[in-house]
Amino acid sequence: MSKVVLTGNDLTLKDLIKVGFKEAQVVLSEDAKRKVVEGRAVVDKIVEENRVVYGVTTGFGQFADVVIPQNEVEQLQYNLLRSHAAGVGDYLSEEIARMLMVLRANVLAKGRSGISLEALELLVEMINREVFPLIPEKGSVGASGDLAPLSHLALVLIGEGRARVKGFEGNGEEVLKIVGLKPVKLKAKEGLALINGTQVMTAIGAMALYKAESLLKHADIIGALSLEALRGTRTAFDERIHRERLYRGQRESAENLWNILQDSEIMDSHKDCKRVQDAYSLRCMPQVHGPARDTVEYVKKMLEIEMNSATDNPMVFAEEEELISGGNFHGESVAFLMDFLKIAVAELGNISERRIERLVNPALSELPAFLVKEGGLNSGFMLAHVTAAALVSENKVLCHPASVDSIPTSANKEDHVSMGTIAARKALEVVDNVQTVLAIELLASCQGLEFLKPLKPAKALIPVYEKVREHVFPWDKDRYMARDIEKAKKIINTGELLTIVEKEIGKLN
Repeated sequence: MSKVVLTGNDLTLKDLIKVGFKEAQVVLSEDAKRKVVEGRAVVDKIVEENRVVYGVTTGFGQFADVVIPQNEVEQLQYNLLRSHAAGVGDYLSEEIARMLMVLRANVLAKGRSGISLEALELLVEMINREVFPLIPEKGSVGASGDLAPLSHLALVLIGEGRARVKGFEGNGEEVLKIVGLKPVKLKAKEGLALINGTQVMTAIGAMALYKAESLLKHADIIGALSLEALRGTRTAFDERIHRERLYRGQRESAENLWNILQDSEIMDSHKDCKRVQDAYSLRCMPQVHGPARDTVEYVKKMLEIEMNSATDNPMVFAEEEELISGGNFHGESVAFLMDFLKIAVAELGNISERRIERLVNPALSELPAFLVKEGGLNSGFMLAHVTAAALVSENKVLCHPASVDSIPTSANKEDHVSMGTIAARKALEVVDNVQTVLAIELLASCQGLEFLKPLKPAKALIPVYEKVREHVFPWDKDRYMARDIEKAKKIINTGELLTIVEKEIGKLN
């Protein structure tokens, strides 16, 4: 299995996803180990000198003015984790939990948190031995970091909390024992070092971003299928149009659509028809898919900055043997990114739903109503379209920006918070909804092609149609629709369609 080296400075989304899906393990760089040891030595010296430093020899939040006796500074860290593990709701998926652990290990590897090398190495081994901490998804307001969910992770390191491994679920000590590990004994500041940061919102956001990247190419492929089924033209994708508008994403999407739609019998059959222009949902795909591409690219660039940023408080500067309090735990940057991402991805769903409507509406498609013979006896894609409409409408609610909200916490000490974790969770839900909408469009467009036979679509789309038909038969009479939607969604999830199209015409943008 490949190794991802954690330095604290150069973790990429690609590597994070590989570890999340158990395609790689992690190791600490030697330089990172050195920095961690140096940072820890500074904290030990402060405790030894009995200096008053926030989070080391004081309480937290509103209790920052309460000085903790030297003989209780370690108990303070245990109390912190136990009291802050107040998360609720469903558990994060195993993939996201692993990504969260990698992100936390990477930020600790920077040496700015005062963690002990022993604690950090235990976290790394938990990743590599596939320990799955059970972390509730709700309970973070996204400032002072993701305190509640990160506390559930940290409890496992001290032998408490809940986790799974090899099909067994138990407390941290039981689970660690199964894989040959022992809980760590916390020293001063280590509890705070384990929970102060934006890694939960960043992990969820990274998963949403990873899935969104895949949807960009799928939207072009599936949109091209719909254009064929609706007997549209590829004229609007001529590169001469798009080079006059300087957005990279628009040009890339237009080039994809132009190339995908080469050599189409369907288009050849109506090239002399009287229709001058297609509807916006067909003609303007590059102008909608393109901005989504540009947004995803921007979010990726900025999220990778967050992945390699120190987000603790106070931060350790071993060079000056000093701890400095600040606010790098505030998740506003991630909150903005996730709000931006979900708006962009939701638009892929909005325009997809409009294409579905055109496919099922005989007044717009010149195809049988709801894409089925014997309409009336059969309802065909009537409710599949309703489901798509429900999802895009739900997305409009989910797209209300979480980042514009704030609520004071901790006796008004933490009087402005980011809601970044909520933004990330909503973004992931929007991405999942849009994937389902595209799956419905994929089914509807393939069904539309049934009524144009023996004419064939573009050569690159023929194997796409055939791949769908390997899993979903043509709709000749009503049957259990939800199962077909799940099958189509799985085809998108696996990336099979991308492989098929790129084999025909080369790599898509």
